[in-house]
Amino acid sequence: MRFAIALGALLSPLAAFAEDAAELAAQIDQLHPRRDDPAAAKELEEAVSKALKAYPDDYGILWRAARARWWVADGAAERLKKQLGKEAWLLGERAVKAKPDGAEGHYYAAIGIGAYSQAVGILKALSEGLEGKFLERLDKSIQMNPDLDAGGPLVVKGRYFFELPWPKRDLKKSRETLEMAVHQHPEGLRAYLFLAETLLADGQAKKAKEVIAEATGDVAYDPPEGRRVHALAKKVAAQIEEELK
Repeated sequence: MRFAIALGALLSPLAAFAEDAAELAAQIDQLHPRRDDPAAAKELEEAVSKALKAYPDDYGILWRAARARWWVADGAAERLKKQLGKEAWLLGERAVKAKPDGAEGHYYAAIGIGAYSQAVGILKALSEGLEGKFLERLDKSIQMNPDLDAGGPLVVKGRYFFELPWPKRDLKKSRETLEMAVHQHPEGLRAYLFLAETLLADGQAKKAKEVIAEATGDVAYDPPEGRRVHALAKKVAAQIEEELK
């Protein structure tokens, strides 16, 4: 009886630790759908910083922190994009270390590398040997959970084939991968946006016009992401109209 009581006293702090980490992760998740609101974005940054300080090795905290950093990087100018892209990448790597079989860690490490590479320039990123690390992380996330983030791993792979410089660029593989993404997750608007850009680059402006219309669809699946894609889609639609003149 005394042993059971003593064991319970030892285990209870561990249970509280896990519960507290889960509560902090839940707070981050509650703010995530409002992350394009300045006030909510500030709260989200504070929640992420607090969680990282309290639980620096917790998988759930780490991948959520990487997600938050990537979101800001994705909409940022070059200098901030480089900084936050690398932060997302390194947080993703820490998540992979904490849980090697977790798809989220691999995915957010990959897109962190992607944001960093866009900021420094794809050619420079290739010269730094980042392509292999990027593909390792991205392909693992596709194997583990291709449905993550509304088919995000497939969307990113399709965009990868588009963004490569000649002669590595492969518009056919980009189109096929993005078509797979929109088929599996028709709610995900970024796949339509990227597919339209691929088609436009491949000389298929009329088809690109049809596809870009889909990128302005319902944002309910992820309102901040949807609104961001809507804004980007307007620019691509203008480029398509110019090509069709």
